[in-house]
Amino acid sequence: MALPDSDAWSKKFFSDGWRQAAAEQPVVEPATGDQLGTVGLATAEDVRRAAARAAQAQREWAATSPQERAAVLRRAGELFTEHAAEVQDWLVREAGSVRSKAGFEVGLAVGECFECASLPTHPQGEVLTSEEARWSLARRRPAGVVSVIAPFNFPLILGLRSVAPALALGNAVLLKPDPRTAVSGGVVITRIFEEAGLPAGVLHLLPGDGSVGQAVVDAPEVRVISFTGSTPVGRAIGERAGRLLKRAHLELGGNNALVVLPGADVHKAASAGAFGSYLHQGQICMTTGRHIVHESLVEEYTAALAAKARALPVGDPAREDVALGPIIDRRQLERVHSLVTESVAAGARIAAGGEIVGACYRATVLADVTPDMPAWREEIFGPVAPVIGFSTLEEAARIVDDCEYGLSVGILGDVGTAMKLADRIDSGKVHINEQTVNDEPNAPFGGVKASGTGSRFGGAAANIEAFTETQWVTVRPDIADYPF
Repeated sequence: MALPDSDAWSKKFFSDGWRQAAAEQPVVEPATGDQLGTVGLATAEDVRRAAARAAQAQREWAATSPQERAAVLRRAGELFTEHAAEVQDWLVREAGSVRSKAGFEVGLAVGECFECASLPTHPQGEVLTSEEARWSLARRRPAGVVSVIAPFNFPLILGLRSVAPALALGNAVLLKPDPRTAVSGGVVITRIFEEAGLPAGVLHLLPGDGSVGQAVVDAPEVRVISFTGSTPVGRAIGERAGRLLKRAHLELGGNNALVVLPGADVHKAASAGAFGSYLHQGQICMTTGRHIVHESLVEEYTAALAAKARALPVGDPAREDVALGPIIDRRQLERVHSLVTESVAAGARIAAGGEIVGACYRATVLADVTPDMPAWREEIFGPVAPVIGFSTLEEAARIVDDCEYGLSVGILGDVGTAMKLADRIDSGKVHINEQTVNDEPNAPFGGVKASGTGSRFGGAAANIEAFTETQWVTVRPDIADYPF
């Protein structure tokens, strides 16, 4: 399976085979600006044709045996394992991932495929009681055609975590990756399933601009939209899906809190905090965006976190051994810096970082932060760690919840105290004595408030709920007698 410089996909999109695109876009390495290849861009008309073909192919795919569908998912997992180094290289160069992050993402992809291979043989309903002399069943049926819209930051797993379960459960998929990561978030997934034996017409790769995104939502054949991305775009998709009476599973932003309790090991806490804030340059929905530290530790913690930040090298992860790679593009890089400088102008103090280095941003710590500062209120999506103090558990809970988002919270320190705090906060995920960035294929993943519409990824129950419809079925031994 050749991915780099392959005529199989260059300047093409995938819909019943690789098709020449009417338009194309360069694949750019964010660290250097070098062109790595060229992807084809689909049009809204391409989407309409793909959706019609997907609806036809989906009926045939759903009719295959559970064992056949499971075999395709298992083979996909094996192929990700066999080609791990190749896929990692694309994540490093196209998405700006450091090598360890790329390896972690490929490992998640392998686990996702193997986990989803069990879905076709998982119980697909329940037997109900009935007042009538009949059998009463509630069974789960494939939703039909699913549109998956994925972001740039973890392009492989954030597309695959919807593609794999949707396929396993008998659906067809229209995949629209972020154009900035269309290879690692689209071509890789498509080529893997192509090699794994997925029948023609079941999966379509449709990179493109906003008109393509609108088309994969609007297509009449599409019944479910799975979107991972920013909250503003998610709101627009949710509104549009609501008018069309379609289900939209929205995994959106986060401004996640790490709470350091009194008595916590400061150096271990700072290590956890640095990982949570600086992994993949902070370009993760689960990134630790707010450090809430007990007043007895706040100065020591800030100093320890700043020392960690200063020690982290930045640069080109394809050519250097670095901890932080490039920000995805110049626009986002400048946005990160503006949030820092605006907060400094409002009174924050830079304890570490605060600098643009080429295409990168140094790991940054902000002290003397107040809750009204931009770096505290907004999702930065960059390697910035604002720190604020608290005095009581009630105050910590209030600070955590004083945020429009509710995705992930980490609590470091005494477990009993952490449990009491966990019961008081509103978050889709809580991790005690861990930082905020956590993900496993079998665990429910989702947030509350502006972070999305709930846990729609991870584990059989969430995936079956997301990508199937419930059908009530009754069976009588004979035709019933009616009074008409």
